[in-house]
Amino acid sequence: MGKNGCVKCGHTEAQTKEIATTGTGLSRYLDVQHNHFTVVYCTNCGYSELYNKSSSRGSNIIDLFFGG
Repeated sequence: MGKNGCVKCGHTEAQTKEIATTGTGLSRYLDVQHNHFTVVYCTNCGYSELYNKSSSRGSNIIDLFFGG
């Protein structure tokens, strides 16, 4: 997302979701989901960006997505 909204369509509304993924090696085979991300996505076109959950929080993520 840029300063004027989504970089794909220009829409100015976004929402977030949390996801967890497996890593590589043994955790992949044991289905241990220890990588946590916040997904910020455009509510119009679905363009998405992933943010490492341990490094960012709440509204700061939305600010990053819109270039604020």
